Amino acid sequence: MKTELIIRSNSSDIDFALLRDGRLIELNKETSDNKFAVGDIFLAKIGKVLTGLNAAFVNVGYPKDGFLHYHDLGPQVQSLNSFIKKVSIGNYKDFTLKNFRAEKDINKDGSIHDVLKSGQNLLVQIVKEPISTKGPRISSELSIAGRYLVLVPFSNRVSVSQKIADPKEKERLKKLAKSIKPKGFGLILRTVAQHKKVAELDKDLQNSLERWEKMCNSIANQNTPTKILSELNRASSILRDVMNDSFTSIVTNDETLMVEIKEYLQEIYPEKENIVKLHQNDTPIFEKYGIERQIKTSFGKTVSMSKGAYLVIEHTEALHVIDVNSGNRSNKALNQEETALEVNLISATEVARQLQLRDMGGIIVVDFIDMKSTENRQKLYQHLKDAMSLDRTKHKILPPSKFGLIQITRQRVRPELAIKTREPNPNKNAEVEAPIVLIDKIAVELERLINSDKNYKNITLNVHPFIAAYLTKGPISIRLKWFLEHKKWIKILPRDAYQYLQYKFFFKKNA
Repeated sequence: MKTELIIRSNSSDIDFALLRDGRLIELNKETSDNKFAVGDIFLAKIGKVLTGLNAAFVNVGYPKDGFLHYHDLGPQVQSLNSFIKKVSIGNYKDFTLKNFRAEKDINKDGSIHDVLKSGQNLLVQIVKEPISTKGPRISSELSIAGRYLVLVPFSNRVSVSQKIADPKEKERLKKLAKSIKPKGFGLILRTVAQHKKVAELDKDLQNSLERWEKMCNSIANQNTPTKILSELNRASSILRDVMNDSFTSIVTNDETLMVEIKEYLQEIYPEKENIVKLHQNDTPIFEKYGIERQIKTSFGKTVSMSKGAYLVIEHTEALHVIDVNSGNRSNKALNQEETALEVNLISATEVARQLQLRDMGGIIVVDFIDMKSTENRQKLYQHLKDAMSLDRTKHKILPPSKFGLIQITRQRVRPELAIKTREPNPNKNAEVEAPIVLIDKIAVELERLINSDKNYKNITLNVHPFIAAYLTKGPISIRLKWFLEHKKWIKILPRDAYQYLQYKFFFKKNA
């Protein structure tokens, strides 16, 4: 497996494209005006405390107050309150918590009115960015994420990522964590900590402790609301979370960013520093690596796949619905059940990619093609779980229902990535799919046509003149690529009478 990170920088924002074996699997954007990123810590002021909701609204500087529920306070919130009071007046300088006297944990079924008062200051962390008309979701159970571990102030808990399956490795990591854990802090071992030595874990821990002390130093005499600790920039946070041996290249068009990434890699993965390159080609960086094309074909309502199958993705206020369609395909070698299984497995792989690519969250319902075999339904379920195993976002998948539906919940922490893939229609005052999407549809139908009957000959494609020119331009045209793939020459006939999206295949059969 080959992983590449392509970073496009311009004056206002930075786009990050993560490719796995050439396929776009994750697309992120860091905007210069995003002041409320997941992981940021604020010194905030409590607003209204609502006993009925057992929650409080908190002023973090966003037009809409952040929402803090009692269950997001964390058991040690009283210790946090006591610590803030002492640090705010500048009389408490021991940020290591070695000599800090912890308060009693709050009751898990208690009332927020007994813990928070309107007007008091509190350290809170963004756990969900502002979405739609809602303000950020926040928590006062603070955590500082490092490369291998997460530092949790005022806690004594040591835990290991559930994604590490080996019980012996889990136990080894727990013992190492306990041997280096500072008093007053808890530790959570991340998945990438697997098989790491204690020296590597301790170095990461010291970096997180330095960030904690730097944050505490900035609390005294601060006005509220104020951001006192920022999450790493998007490039560093992506590398921190996903960097591994499969990375073969990191390419950016920004020289300053390239230097920053190299410096960060020297800290977390020095052996990979040499894979960072500066893009100096005249071709735009996303065009060079085929990312623009993949964006256009992956973010529409309809997503085409191999074998003529396609997905239809609908979004409602309550949930996402994904419908799996086999298309007008036929394969004489397979019966109906085998065809359904084949299409469903292809679709499961694409569904997993789409969830990560669009960063879809909340409830997702996937309507797969119905299968009678219990064994096949289990195969589909396991395949989907395997396909989503690389997704870093917390999620849960339920087994297929009798109607062929699979329900997925996926944590939503930032707005879903929505990219417009429709363009003005030259024929009338309306919008149509981008040309590249139409080309992919034509290619899928051509493949289906050829696979359905090998006796087709003299295939002619009638299309709008603009599309005809696009298909035949250049020495290595799309039509030539079709010929090399299918060993059939497709005659392309421009039709002035056709509308922009209109096309039709004509063919003859061998006698």
